[in-house]
Amino acid sequence: MRIVKIALAASATTLILAGCSSGGIANRDRPDEFAVSRSRPLVIPPDFALAPPRPGEAVPQGADARTQALEALFGGPAPRSDSERQMLNEAGRGSAALGARSVAGDPNTVVVDKGATTQTILAAPAGAGRDATVATPQ
Repeated sequence: MRIVKIALAASATTLILAGCSSGGIANRDRPDEFAVSRSRPLVIPPDFALAPPRPGEAVPQGADARTQALEALFGGPAPRSDSERQMLNEAGRGSAALGARSVAGDPNTVVVDKGATTQTILAAPAGAGRDATVATPQ
């Protein structure tokens, strides 16, 4: 048993030393770490005559942040596809606004007042009420 352990240790040592020969790790293709080029020096950008904002002064901004975010996300109204254009023409709404989907949730959008009765029906809880029940025929 002792001879087997010595033989295994000798073969492992031989394999490890064989890996360090001149044909192994030393001649592999790798980048030359000494061939590093210098990067260009930092350059101060032009001044553009910008001044920091003064406290209490209004911010010179064309649109609010929400409008800018929506514009950045969706890029404005998308052109209609041929199928959408055909469907609107058949429905008689060919002159609908191009960005109608974008302004549907706008508080300034004019909607039809459904009245108090419709609002009550929509706000009613699900299930049978006190005055009305539903029964299925058996």
